Amino acid sequence: MLKPIKQTRKLIVLTLSVTALSLLVAFKDAFFDASKNLELFASVYKEIHLRYVDPVNSEKLIKKGIDAMLQELDPYTEFVPESEMEDYKRKYVNNEYGGIGTVIKPIDNRFFVYEVIEGFPADKAGLLPGDEVLKIDSLNLAGQEYTKVSTLLRGLKNTRVNVLIKRGTQELQKTITRQDIKINDVSYYGMLDNGIAYIKLDRFLSNSAAEVRNALVALQKQKPRSLVLDLRSNGGGIVQQAVKITGLFLKKGSVVVTQKGRSGQDSYIYRTAEQPIAPQLPLVVLINEQSASASEIVAGALQDMDRAVIIGRQSFGKGLVQQSFNLPYNSLVKITTAKYYTPSGRCLQALDYSHRGDDNAPGRMPDSLLKEYRTDKGRLVYNGRGVYPDVVVNSEMLSPVARKLVLDNFIFQYATTYYSGHPSIGGAKSFSLDAAGYQAFVNYMQGKDYTYDTPAEVLLGRLKEEAQKEKKFDAMKAEYEALKARVSGSKQKDFAIHKEEIKRILESEIVSRYHYQKGRIEHSFQYDPFVKAARSVLGSHGGLNAILTGSGVYKTIGKPVAAK
Repeated sequence: MLKPIKQTRKLIVLTLSVTALSLLVAFKDAFFDASKNLELFASVYKEIHLRYVDPVNSEKLIKKGIDAMLQELDPYTEFVPESEMEDYKRKYVNNEYGGIGTVIKPIDNRFFVYEVIEGFPADKAGLLPGDEVLKIDSLNLAGQEYTKVSTLLRGLKNTRVNVLIKRGTQELQKTITRQDIKINDVSYYGMLDNGIAYIKLDRFLSNSAAEVRNALVALQKQKPRSLVLDLRSNGGGIVQQAVKITGLFLKKGSVVVTQKGRSGQDSYIYRTAEQPIAPQLPLVVLINEQSASASEIVAGALQDMDRAVIIGRQSFGKGLVQQSFNLPYNSLVKITTAKYYTPSGRCLQALDYSHRGDDNAPGRMPDSLLKEYRTDKGRLVYNGRGVYPDVVVNSEMLSPVARKLVLDNFIFQYATTYYSGHPSIGGAKSFSLDAAGYQAFVNYMQGKDYTYDTPAEVLLGRLKEEAQKEKKFDAMKAEYEALKARVSGSKQKDFAIHKEEIKRILESEIVSRYHYQKGRIEHSFQYDPFVKAARSVLGSHGGLNAILTGSGVYKTIGKPVAAK
């Protein structure tokens, strides 16, 4: 009986030896391929550097080569040279820079103050939205590039910058001392009504969890009955911050997210590490198409654990994890090292960058491969398409006239005119233009060129093209011109037809002149369909619980739609 065992052992040893040898050969082949191609790349560069007819910029050429290589992977794997490190840190680490605290907007080759950040140097110096910036120090801004103008306003803390502005017909000289500008990740928190607390989180950077915790502690002093966590248009950031924020609502030790990479060092299970401070507070999370990455980790975990109702629109679908690695000469590379999975086991990644079509577009998961998962209480959720909300808020498109008024800055410019003639407007939450106030804007637009094509005019244009191709247009020209005149005439009524939409946008811009960005958010509570849906769910008897248990009037609606 021993002989077969010995033979089996020999077979196992032989198999392991063959496997190890195969791995070694594969490793040597991969190493040889990499070395060969790196040598080829270096040789090509050397010949170009030595023999190309014109001098070449070595740094620029190599940077383009690296970028082209990384484009074959995914949009999130990127090389950051030393010259771009400050921008990288501000975008991904702490959102801090030296400057005066303004947002500059280019309009018709001129530059205007679009936003003044409350409490920072530009605000203290008296700059206002709508001011035209004529000069920065001795440089006349006419014809300058936007990036140069923005760079000129930035600089080291305690350095001075001279800014010449035009307000109405008056020119004003301002000397402003720069300081460190730190934009809070929590842009707003406060109480709505009926005991509903609200926190707006714009990004996940190094201090995000602390800011959310502080906001929640402050709100709890007002004894809220429920909370809305707004993650709309939050593109994500640091995974650990998402885990800490989720941990404010889940019991200690709960799995929030699991990341899985090719190697063990890139695979990790993230759990909540502290006791929650709001374990029972009824919770709604708002998301939309621009909610991605860390936002989806928070929303996905809270949905899987049946801890929160997700309201809004299907999220972006970024289920990839990046890690940064330092490189020589103060540069770094950010590489996608893993995919992440929510507590139910689903991956939210919508696009497959490893399988591209003939047009080099990443692959999309077909409906047939969507897999069902279950939340803690048995509700159905799906993989491969981001987070699908429990309560869907329908998409709203701006009308052509409203889009034109915004994009061509008529709304922005009128708000400047309005501000100059109205010393105050009262509170942001209750501000509303009356009929006379809206008519004043309509009168302001008289004689201005705001031409645009309505959907009907677009269809008429296509009809004309097709008729001309078929050589039938001459026969129908009279009818076409009559219909076009009728459609164009109806445009005069667009200010009345789309009054409520235009009025909301106009009010928001006006409010920002008196109450900054905080005012915009507070004013939006009057109209915001996402907030309205949250109020409905939190205000109805048993509404939240009905969704979380899959019973009652509220329930998950259908499957996720096709990947974006």
